[in-house]
Amino acid sequence: MRLTNPTNTTRSTQDSARPTAKRRRLACAAVVALALLILLAPGVAHAETMDIVLAASFTDVLNNIRNWLIGILGGIATVFLTLGGVRRSMAGGDPGEHEKAKDCFKAAGLGYGLAALAPLVVGALKTIVGL
Repeated sequence: MRLTNPTNTTRSTQDSARPTAKRRRLACAAVVALALLILLAPGVAHAETMDIVLAASFTDVLNNIRNWLIGILGGIATVFLTLGGVRRSMAGGDPGEHEKAKDCFKAAGLGYGLAALAPLVVGALKTIVGL
């Protein structure tokens, strides 16, 4: 009776599991062809005139800056809050991951705080400029 080791596989079994160089080249060529097809596909170009509307006053510009600041800071803070929540839920018992989650929560709180202070910063700019 002959005993075989189940972890010892033959070379032909290992080679059939790995893609050959020919298959890899064929896959790369298919990806490149698909990318070229997408990039070089003819599209319809519509020529439309656009009116560029400038802000009526400098106050409108500062208000737009304030709105952009609130949006960007709030968005980044939300990303950090989500990242902290995911880290916290996936941490299990790892204290290092819990600390990283706490750091993400602190960064989110800072971002929300800065977003809340954006109107004050723009108000200070208005007083400096004299509006």
